[in-house]
Amino acid sequence: MANIKSAIKRIKITEKETNINKALKTQVKTATKKCRQAIDSANADLSKEMIRMAQKTIDKACKKGILHKNTASRKKSSLMKSLKV
Repeated sequence: MANIKSAIKRIKITEKETNINKALKTQVKTATKKCRQAIDSANADLSKEMIRMAQKTIDKACKKGILHKNTASRKKSSLMKSLKV
């Protein structure tokens, strides 16, 4: 455990940021999972809506630095491919 006051503060900040990042990563995974379920159900309107929501969530995570831009692009591309197939 840190003894220096600034180190203690940094630990608290790091824990808070870690929780925020975990929450956003979980949102991305959940949105992707819901999107894939909608695509499997063959409901075109629901699938398009879920893809839009998943892309929005992925873009937010990318913008905040939680996902790398290439990772975000790959995830979105994968979703679009699964919709077209």
